[in-house]
Amino acid sequence: MATSRHLLVALFLLLLILSASICAFARSCPPTPWDEIGPFYRPNAPVRDSIGQGYILSGTVRSSADCSPIPNARIEFWQAGPDGRYDDAYRATVYSDRKGHYRLQTIAAVPYANRPPHIHILVDVKNFEGLVTQHYPKRRAKGAQLDLVLIPERDDTGKSGGRTDDLMRPGKGSR
Repeated sequence: MATSRHLLVALFLLLLILSASICAFARSCPPTPWDEIGPFYRPNAPVRDSIGQGYILSGTVRSSADCSPIPNARIEFWQAGPDGRYDDAYRATVYSDRKGHYRLQTIAAVPYANRPPHIHILVDVKNFEGLVTQHYPKRRAKGAQLDLVLIPERDDTGKSGGRTDDLMRPGKGSR
């Protein structure tokens, strides 16, 4: 009887430690790495979720504080067309839905000059630092899941500081 009671206590403690570890891991949400904006960014890309066919980029916009989804984030995309040039045909703005999900249908990114294939991404939403990053598709992939994890703005100085101070985008934290 005592052995089964000790076993139950040990099992309970193990489950408690395991659930605490899972919760801590689930809340671990490192911010999406910053990448250069590049010389071809132009604000106010058209609102549309398709700029071609053959590649689907989707994911969830999240907070780095607790991994919670961020609805209504403005996400701008721009990339080179099949000829390696940037133009309006390969620019788009989408908004994350109420669960933070977004989706863009586009062409497979192409290399140009000495750059690997990539898609530029800019994310803007109220109360979070803006994000500029790039997605580098895997060779021959038809799509990818990419969560965009944002850092909450600090309230202590009235200015977020950090990496968004020189971000080129309209209305910092305007959404």
